[in-house]
Amino acid sequence: MDTKIDIKRQIETLRNKINYHNYLYYAKDAPEISDREFDALFRELKQLEEQNPELITPDSPTQRIGAVPSEKFEQVEHKYPLYSLDNANNEEELTGWYNRLRKTFPEPQKIEFVCELKVDGLAVTLSYDNGMLTRGATRGDGRTGENITTNLKTINSIPLSLFQPESRHIPEHVEARGEIYMPISSFEKLNEKRRQTGEPEFANPRNAGSGSVRQLDPRVTKERDLDIFVYGGVFEDHTKPGAHYETIQLLQQLGFRANPNTRLCEDIEQVKEYCNHWDEARFELNYATDGVVVKVNDLNQQEELGYTSRSPRWAIAYKFPPERALTKVVYIEPSVGRTGAVTPIAHLEPVKLAGTIVKRASLHNADEIKRLDIRIGDKVWVKKAAEIIPKVISVDPKKRNPDSMPYQYPETCPECGTRLERKEEEVAFHCPNTMGCPAQVKGRIEYWAGRDAMDIEWVGESMVNQLVEKRLINDPADLYYLTIEDILSLERMGDKSASNIINAIQQSKDRAFNRLINALGIKYVGKETAELLSRNFYSLDELKNADFDSLSAIDGIGEKVAEGIVNFFKNPHVIDMLEKLKNAGVKLYGQKPQEAENLPLSQKTFVLTGTLKSMTRTRAGDIIKKLGGKISSGVSKKTDYLVAGEDPGSKLEKAKKLDVKILNEIEFCELIAK
Repeated sequence: MDTKIDIKRQIETLRNKINYHNYLYYAKDAPEISDREFDALFRELKQLEEQNPELITPDSPTQRIGAVPSEKFEQVEHKYPLYSLDNANNEEELTGWYNRLRKTFPEPQKIEFVCELKVDGLAVTLSYDNGMLTRGATRGDGRTGENITTNLKTINSIPLSLFQPESRHIPEHVEARGEIYMPISSFEKLNEKRRQTGEPEFANPRNAGSGSVRQLDPRVTKERDLDIFVYGGVFEDHTKPGAHYETIQLLQQLGFRANPNTRLCEDIEQVKEYCNHWDEARFELNYATDGVVVKVNDLNQQEELGYTSRSPRWAIAYKFPPERALTKVVYIEPSVGRTGAVTPIAHLEPVKLAGTIVKRASLHNADEIKRLDIRIGDKVWVKKAAEIIPKVISVDPKKRNPDSMPYQYPETCPECGTRLERKEEEVAFHCPNTMGCPAQVKGRIEYWAGRDAMDIEWVGESMVNQLVEKRLINDPADLYYLTIEDILSLERMGDKSASNIINAIQQSKDRAFNRLINALGIKYVGKETAELLSRNFYSLDELKNADFDSLSAIDGIGEKVAEGIVNFFKNPHVIDMLEKLKNAGVKLYGQKPQEAENLPLSQKTFVLTGTLKSMTRTRAGDIIKKLGGKISSGVSKKTDYLVAGEDPGSKLEKAKKLDVKILNEIEFCELIAK
């Protein structure tokens, strides 16, 4: 047997197995094999494809990751418009919609309905030709959206190729509609990370999910843990089902994930029962929902009912009534974070809201307290923003104690007594005592030791509190100078535990460069930005010496972030800490460049644009770095070469204006071959 044919069959078998187990895990929540067994299959496929790159296909499971960042999103016109939905804000309006349907289909004609939870996410459309995903786009205005195919491929519950359905062939063309969303658990983790890095939090899972799926770098999308529920589809051949519920079932057979709580209802009374049930039960779900979408099931009836200029007459969105609760403000605590920002926290009398007990709510800043005129002892109305984050929405002035006084925002830091400062462009007050404020010192060290940073086991909040209070450490670098005797001086600490802690600290010296950058706690620099910086700089010295222009030229590094990085490395305390880290043997670099005289592209800065035929832009960038060059995403006077593939875009014009040397693909290949 031909070896190449045998390898091709082996690859196809592995892909089918991986796709099947992916479907069971992400779409059905019913895995049949362990994560380790799945990883082994994936590694085997990846190895075979690396050895036989000509056999790699776009629908291979290995092609979900590693795509190059997009310069912009292409505008695409939808073949079939995506309409909006009219709302029913109460049961009376839902009944009114049903009565309008009855004018077209009077009794005794039967009208069945399908009820689906209205997931609060981003609507997308997925196009498949002969079973292969060819395009994914946002809803946009319903007629024109954005091509986000590369990003959508990173979401495991979106099939890259379709399964063979029962008793049917795979449709020649199908367009699936779905809602991309971020699970609540993932949303809470993401916001916790952003709080730790001083980045603004997302207001709700919808904003977080929408922002994640529209990232220019698909690797960021991949890390955001997004998911999808499909809620409809358009079929162009005779595989088209006769009812909406059948459509959902067919989409599931093809490999899509549909909401398991979708229900076929025989009449409007069952619809109302469904809506009432989920008004209460929704708080147990791991995704945000603000209502129920009710659709006429029969597709012929849908066609007869038709559309208005903006919405289908055969569907409506029943919106759940907002839930709020009245409780009392017991006291207001100004909380100091590791960046020095002071956030007022309202401590409340416990109250049940949206399925959980609420005891605290952030008041955000002094301006919000002033706007609400909130005072200690006030009765306040609390709701959950997007059913997640407790938020004080108003004060009940009628229940206010006549002797109450307006809240006086602290003028000094509650932790160290330093006078607070407030910059004109910022809403938060800050404690400027960066190195002397215990809350900031503890926060920075905890963050350094955290799982997404240097990942030092045993070093948590309690340990850090003791070490700082005993003045054994004052910054993260001091951890590396601790002795077993220092650890033994802490409460409830034995020889074995002390030894484990010292070993864990020493083992963290060799962490990946992106982890080190993240651990520094630079304002506005979180895990994803740290990863981006680690791909553009070889060492901490190189990053420290980068100027504002070179930083802000990197895609994903805005002016605010660039300014934060530059200011961070100007701080004399930071300079001292970096010197201590270096002397302690902490690795302050990533991939070490070879000696300059041996590297043909040393000190040369490249910008890549357009599509290359012979390699991906990621591969081209790796070659440039290996030869000593640097990659920048923006053209500037410091750019040495612009490598222009097909459809190069606006960067080519800018390079011409700045007299930057432009290389076509052949010239680039000749340069790297020298």
